[in-house]
Amino acid sequence: MTKMASRYRINEMDCPSEESLIRIKMAELGEVVAHLAFDLDKRELEVIHEGETAKITEKLASLGLGETLLASHPTQKKIEKTEGNQRKVLWIILGINFAFFVFEMLGGWLFGSMGLIADSLDMLADSFVYAISLMVVGGTIVRKKQIARLAGYFQILLACLGFFEVIRRFFFSDRLPDFQTMMILSFFALIANAYCLYLLQRSKGKEEAHMQASLIFTSNDIIINFGVIVAGILVLLLNSAWPDLIIGGLVFLLVLKGAQRILAIAR
Repeated sequence: MTKMASRYRINEMDCPSEESLIRIKMAELGEVVAHLAFDLDKRELEVIHEGETAKITEKLASLGLGETLLASHPTQKKIEKTEGNQRKVLWIILGINFAFFVFEMLGGWLFGSMGLIADSLDMLADSFVYAISLMVVGGTIVRKKQIARLAGYFQILLACLGFFEVIRRFFFSDRLPDFQTMMILSFFALIANAYCLYLLQRSKGKEEAHMQASLIFTSNDIIINFGVIVAGILVLLLNSAWPDLIIGGLVFLLVLKGAQRILAIAR
């Protein structure tokens, strides 16, 4: 059967959750879909598939992401197998993120920094996203959704506990966080994220959405690392815990937003 290349505009495709959601939906069609290529900047998706385009359009429409079919034509395009390289890169980044989740969580609790605790949870949230990207390659649809749902609810629980701790410290604690620990751990986390960014930029198939999404998440992590470093400097200069609590609260908001996106995958 002749393969078709169908190109879509996806208006709401701007984060890893939408990309993962689309992949899960396309996986429901089995071998009908041979390849997916995403362009996050243009919010476009190219689907290499067999049979009628109507099946692809129907699956995309069920997601409510605002799909528009731009073009569809027969193709002989060769599909480059990049999954092995992508798996390796994502496993390395997942490991780094999870390791720094542990380091920053311990440092935050021991030295009283909500900024470090929040950044550690952001690292954990990213680990969930990378794990979900890896799961998209294999496994049953039901299992993918179950794990995604569990990850999303767990993230919400952690973020809510974090907000509770921010409020508790705001009203009932005058302990200053250790600004040196904040800055040192955040500096090493920044180096780790910079290395992850380097790996992603060199990876094969980096134009695909789950890899572009990882690039975006890692770039955001670097910004957060800078934010915690600046908060540490302000704690020193102002002799106040407020900068640490503020950066912690902002990062917890990002974790909650990420959890909502993950839960969208599990619908």
